[in-house]
Amino acid sequence: MNYRKDTKEPFWWGMFSAGGVVAALLVPIHILLDGLAVPLAWIDPGDLSHGRMQALIDSPLVRVYLFVLLAMPLFHAAHRIRFTLHELGIRAQMPVAVLCYGVALAGTAASAWLLLVLL
Repeated sequence: MNYRKDTKEPFWWGMFSAGGVVAALLVPIHILLDGLAVPLAWIDPGDLSHGRMQALIDSPLVRVYLFVLLAMPLFHAAHRIRFTLHELGIRAQMPVAVLCYGVALAGTAASAWLLLVLL
């Protein structure tokens, strides 16, 4: 077999797996808290008030957590979409890869800008 030594594919597979872990473990927790626990009164809505959330977001560690929560699933989705399109017969490898990963990078940059500048 001929293997290319200069391939960037392991990096993208690593981002895919990290994004999958974040999407599988952390996103459901946020859905449970925001989508079920507060409306069903399992958690007091005052605990998630704007003032408390703003104080929480002021912490650099929470900002890093939110960045990972936003950015990693974008790379997971980009990789999945790229290879799904490949399996469907779209063989334009480079344009599809640039589009998929470009959107993921743009989303990552937007989330970094949001967390650093706006909040």
